[in-house]
Amino acid sequence: MKIAIIGNGNIGSGLAKSLSATSHDVTAYGRDANLHAAVGSADLVILATPYGAAAELATKADYTGKVVVDVSNPVTEDFSGLQVGHDSSAAEEIAKAFSGATVVKAFNTVFAQHYADDLASGGTPIQTFVASDDGDAKQSVKALASEAGFDAVDAGPLKNARYLEPLGFMNIQFGYVLGKGTAIAPRWQAA
Repeated sequence: MKIAIIGNGNIGSGLAKSLSATSHDVTAYGRDANLHAAVGSADLVILATPYGAAAELATKADYTGKVVVDVSNPVTEDFSGLQVGHDSSAAEEIAKAFSGATVVKAFNTVFAQHYADDLASGGTPIQTFVASDDGDAKQSVKALASEAGFDAVDAGPLKNARYLEPLGFMNIQFGYVLGKGTAIAPRWQAA
């Protein structure tokens, strides 16, 4: 599978490093790259940009028929809350803007620092929660995440991004505001 990662900051370059260890062809692009060509030749596109950049990115290429993975958390500029929530999510808004694409929510609860390591915390693979209304797209992203070293968890339909994004925000709060650092990651444990 050919994967285009849009955004080459900490998250985008980190994801590129982790996903390059898989059997897939992975390239990270800056937001100013020729996205028409990058997206056109990709099977799967990962948006590793702030949520606020999504509307502009939607106009830079034709995403019809593409699986688009949203990793954003729609935090406010001052990190005091979320821009979208309760009755929608960043992922659902991106699905509206990226007409013709199949949107999957994943990787939004993982700090960039984990990509430099082995995608584990305390020896246990970090979970990534994968939500989509399309079963095949969700399975493709889960398989990709698993191949990279994540514990990929089915998080249900795309509307469940309404809960995954606050989880990502809470992870940011724990890591930065409450001083727990970036070595943490949320995890659901079986009883």
